[in-house]
Amino acid sequence: MIAASLEKIRKELPEDVTLVAVSKTKPVADIQTAYDAGQRIFGENKVQELTDKHEVLPKDIEWHFIGHLQRNKVKYMAPFVSLIHAVDSFKLLKEIDKQAKKHDRVISCLLQFHIADESSKFGLNLEEAQNILSSNEFIELHNISIVGVMGMATFTDDTEQVRDEFRTLENYFNVLKSHFFKYNDAFKEISMGMSGDYPIAVEEGSTMIRVGSSIFGARD
Repeated sequence: MIAASLEKIRKELPEDVTLVAVSKTKPVADIQTAYDAGQRIFGENKVQELTDKHEVLPKDIEWHFIGHLQRNKVKYMAPFVSLIHAVDSFKLLKEIDKQAKKHDRVISCLLQFHIADESSKFGLNLEEAQNILSSNEFIELHNISIVGVMGMATFTDDTEQVRDEFRTLENYFNVLKSHFFKYNDAFKEISMGMSGDYPIAVEEGSTMIRVGSSIFGARD
């Protein structure tokens, strides 16, 4: 089922859209099955679970951290994490930079924006992001690379609302690209779209979707 689901989703996706298989709560055997079917990028939202899985699974897996991240947990995944999706404060960015430096790494990060009509979701607004990127302190961070933006739409059946929220995120991406990353080819990712709404996200410019239940089945 996992291999068939992966193949179905891959066939639907344009070549320039990256599929992150969200493996949170899923056993190592399921991840190995997806790996054997050719999937190499996996997303986790708990640091302990991520580090445990990293230890026992193939080393060419690209691990993405997609959950809300506490600063005191960054050190555990700093040696190996490929991309951190949910950077929602300068303090967190500074901690990632500090831990990356210890391992002589540059860790790629996405700025998370609050685009949903739900107070429970985290994220920056456009002004906060612009303040971070134009600050002198940001310029001094040499072990992080901002490669794009991330956001989660409202959990709703109203597809027009979801579409509007994705358009907002793409607009934020374009503003940041033109003001801060015009000549930086690394700033190219718009991480938006999950199992329930990724077709809309792709239509609205997503370059990276985070899909779990449509691959692995309902969460445990």
